[in-house]
Amino acid sequence: MKTTMMDVPLSLNHLLDRAGRYFAASEIVSRRPDKSLVRHSYAQWHRRTRTLAAALAALGLLKGERVATLCWNHHAHLECYFGIPAAGGVMHTLNLRLAPAEIGAIAADANDRFLVVDDILLPLYRQFAPLHRFERVIVVPFSGAPVPAEFTDYEALLAGVSAADEANFRYAAHDEDDPVSMCYTSGTTGKAKGVAYSHRSTILHTLVGNQPDYWAMRNTDVLLPVAPMFHANAWGTPYAAVMMGVKIVFPGPHLHPDDLLDLMQIEPPTLALGVPTIWLGLIQAYERALAEQPGRWKLPRGMRSLVGGAAVPEALIRAFDRHGVWLLQGWGMTETSPLATVSYPRQELAGAGSDERYRRAAMAGVPAPLVDLRLRTEGGTEVPPDGRTMGEIQVRGPFITGSYHGVPVTADKFAGDAGDGGRAGGGEGERWLRTGDVATIDALGFLRITDRTKDLIKSGGEWISSVDLENALMAHPAIAEAAVIAIPDEKWSERPLACIAFKHGASATPEALNAMLLAQGGFAKWQLPERYEVIDAVPRTSTGKFWKLKLRERFAK
Repeated sequence: MKTTMMDVPLSLNHLLDRAGRYFAASEIVSRRPDKSLVRHSYAQWHRRTRTLAAALAALGLLKGERVATLCWNHHAHLECYFGIPAAGGVMHTLNLRLAPAEIGAIAADANDRFLVVDDILLPLYRQFAPLHRFERVIVVPFSGAPVPAEFTDYEALLAGVSAADEANFRYAAHDEDDPVSMCYTSGTTGKAKGVAYSHRSTILHTLVGNQPDYWAMRNTDVLLPVAPMFHANAWGTPYAAVMMGVKIVFPGPHLHPDDLLDLMQIEPPTLALGVPTIWLGLIQAYERALAEQPGRWKLPRGMRSLVGGAAVPEALIRAFDRHGVWLLQGWGMTETSPLATVSYPRQELAGAGSDERYRRAAMAGVPAPLVDLRLRTEGGTEVPPDGRTMGEIQVRGPFITGSYHGVPVTADKFAGDAGDGGRAGGGEGERWLRTGDVATIDALGFLRITDRTKDLIKSGGEWISSVDLENALMAHPAIAEAAVIAIPDEKWSERPLACIAFKHGASATPEALNAMLLAQGGFAKWQLPERYEVIDAVPRTSTGKFWKLKLRERFAK
């Protein structure tokens, strides 16, 4: 029997035209470098995006060629999200928080042809310009200053396309498996590697991500994406916002907690997303203002918040909940587009108490639809769903990468379908991505990340989870941040070292902290930190995660 369904390829162009046709009045708000706001309707954005596509095609952009972006979160970056693929190109977001040499190496590895860059980031561009020659550098006059003559002015480029040329522009012919965007991994454990997303994978990820227990974006929502658009495409949320015609408020370069709280007063979001470190700073600033400057800020009551990119401490979830904001945690990677799991309320837990509710919310959650997930031990056996036994997370699915750009498939990153870890899978559908994250899983499917494989502490032959210790320590009222690393030990092989940053004016002794871990954290004495080091702040990676490599280098002995 033959199916009678239409064979219509999945395409980002459908979302682009849908937004222009049905959500013309919806608004996109961008915060400029001077903190003023610029507003565009979806109708204007739709026209400008198509104009960008026509302009790139006129410049000779060929199918599959990469156009890099070096931009903050704003309307022009969103135009690139759809305009570059509409012209047949691949948008490659460059991580502006990396060292210039790393940015240049990544641009060269991707063989980017053009670059779209914010004018305020030209000093950064000039630092890595000798490492890769772009055929054309297109500058977004984000600050309003004149664009230097040696570059192409983004606004002038768009103005050079006539209304007739925009109206007559036809999207580049494409297959649903053609790439539309590319992101590189953070590279904190090795050379950064490119992950390409297709029309098909992006549309499927958008549809899954916007399910009611996940992003659940509605047309009446207001989205504040603090997560960078250069990091896994702001977790894919801009695509869902465009799909539903959601109002978007872009923060531009202003990500300090005070700036975000100020913006929330002007444009109250119903949904905001960011990494835990940003949210830690935000709630600390908010609660400090409640004590010192009552009435300065008000968190939008009922605002939903997505937090990911690193483990979310239970104390952070409780802190926001005290002020009427619920944090929804998810887990994923650049390689998974990135949504893979979400911790959402389950009907089986309807009668559970608040402690259990918070405990579950601090887990990575349940695998999303279309994501196959399994845990494997070092020996390659499957981990039982007992909530205790640890194993490496392996995943596969239609929006999970089956290879890296220009890198051979190897068994250390992709396991075969047999799951023995001894050889890489044959076809992409038979491969499992080896994430390097270690976790447990219980009977309800809740995943609890215990560590990265490189961060687990093996003491006397037993594993100690640095993540569990960190979350328990950050529940202490005196501690702002905590990171736990392994240090060498002659007797036990490794012991935990806790690096802690105290809140302003607060302190606690190691003895008091260990007593708290024993009494409230459920740890055994042998799992307690061997010693404590007080630091100003935990080092962060370019995406805001705790950078334990730097701590290991600092406290190697």
